[in-house]
Amino acid sequence: MAADDAELPAREAMDFDVVIVGAGPAGLAAAIRLKQKAAETGSDLSVVVVEKGSEVGAHILSGAVIDPIGLNRLIPDWKERGAPVDTPVTEDVFLVLGPEGDVRLPNWPMPPLMKNHGNYIVSLGSLCKWLGDQATELGVEIYPGFAATEVLYDEKGAVVGIATGDMGVGRDGEPKDSFVRGMELRGKYTLIGEGARGSLAKELIRHFDLANGHEPQKYGIGLKELWQVAPERHRPGYVQHSFGWPLDNKTGGGSFLYHYGDNLVAVGFVVHLNYANPYLSPYEEFQRYKTHPAIRGTFEGGKRIGYGARAITEGGWQSMPDLVFPGGALLGCAAGMVNLPRIKGSHNAILSGIAAGDAIVEALAVGRSHDKLDAYEKEVRTGHIARDLKRVRNMKPFWSRFGTVLGVALGGTDLWLNTIISGVGLGYTLKHGKNDAVATNKAANFKPIAYPKPDGKLTFDRLTNVSFSATNHEEDQPVHLKLLDPTVPIAVNLPEYAEPAQRYCPAAVYEIVQDKGEPRFQINAQNCVHCKTCDIKDPSQNINWTCPEGGGGPNYAGM
Repeated sequence: MAADDAELPAREAMDFDVVIVGAGPAGLAAAIRLKQKAAETGSDLSVVVVEKGSEVGAHILSGAVIDPIGLNRLIPDWKERGAPVDTPVTEDVFLVLGPEGDVRLPNWPMPPLMKNHGNYIVSLGSLCKWLGDQATELGVEIYPGFAATEVLYDEKGAVVGIATGDMGVGRDGEPKDSFVRGMELRGKYTLIGEGARGSLAKELIRHFDLANGHEPQKYGIGLKELWQVAPERHRPGYVQHSFGWPLDNKTGGGSFLYHYGDNLVAVGFVVHLNYANPYLSPYEEFQRYKTHPAIRGTFEGGKRIGYGARAITEGGWQSMPDLVFPGGALLGCAAGMVNLPRIKGSHNAILSGIAAGDAIVEALAVGRSHDKLDAYEKEVRTGHIARDLKRVRNMKPFWSRFGTVLGVALGGTDLWLNTIISGVGLGYTLKHGKNDAVATNKAANFKPIAYPKPDGKLTFDRLTNVSFSATNHEEDQPVHLKLLDPTVPIAVNLPEYAEPAQRYCPAAVYEIVQDKGEPRFQINAQNCVHCKTCDIKDPSQNINWTCPEGGGGPNYAGM
């Protein structure tokens, strides 16, 4: 019998002006902006950032080519301060892949928004570490290794902070000898910057009905390997994007190759999670992609040094929920501010953090607290973030409705019109219509896909790759992947959908094993890289991703 909260010691509480969940670009930008504004006015503003990763950057995964607009506004002298942003894009290539060959798309027809001139190839994890250092120098308190697991409300229903999870709880739910009670971090305002499909953001969106009047959020799964390649194959500043093979025309997605740093190449593959075929494995498609004649040569003589996976918000402008609630706001990817065609979100994340910081400083200056930050919502809905997202708002719906070839062509035409007529285009906004779980079709309509076996040199099995994410969880803790109904995987998902959790998970968390001749659904929670795909794609919406103990999960280095 698990211990009841009433039987546990009371949590200690700490009070701050602002509590921020998530030490990603959005959360750290908000923290830095708050301290910058406080310094300008000579006021004393207490700011805390809580981060579930073992250190700042440990759970950050992105391509990444960044648009420096956000960084320029936040820290104009970032170059002089030594930000790890030192590989400008020198060549920008777009390919359409077929089974054996490829076609390079000319750059001149691309809308200006799609061109990477002036952008930089970075490790976003390293950039976040640097931002964390800048925040700490300004007096921000950052608590890595602490998972925010609960939203705190006052008697009027306003958010007044968060509570971190208890540490040292056994698999049976009972406290162990190492038990440490979580803490309450209370603030006049609470900002949520957890990234895509964050557990607290999901609760807040539901609790305050923030998605009402907006389209369902759409997602992709992004898989990435970091390689150190042979020097003669390294082209610093080279950026390559592609779509097409190995995905069929009805399955959205694409790839990237970014050359930077010390002979480093970031290779990634994105599959839109509204795919229909339950036999499809995004991970296996990624491995197949690397074998293409236009791709594999990059990795000859190289070695893979990192792996990870992460859900990406793709719904864009029409899927962005209301951003504010009594006592706080959603930032960055927690609100879905990714520009899908550009495969970029960090610039909008930083800009959202700046806007939230400005709105809070204005509110605190006149004695406000625990109310709605309407100035933040207005800035996002009318400022640069709006201009960035409104121009590309129809790309995803076109792609989903008409497939890759026609959908991308129509989306590109619409993007040009929205560029020419400043985000207005033809004046329409297409709808997404349904979430990604509903898009999953029945297994009876498809045939199983026979994926090639990994060769251990260019292609790898999932468990081997997971070891390159440095993922670790305390084994004797409650399973953080909760089944709303334990019977559904075998009774419903297996006969109707061939239980796709076996394939959509990029870390082999879910298995169907035989137990005395009968199938059993097994959860290997230790492998979880916190991508949240299961929470999104399960066709029965039966899996609820919750935070494990703080410090658990991947420990990405340079990703």
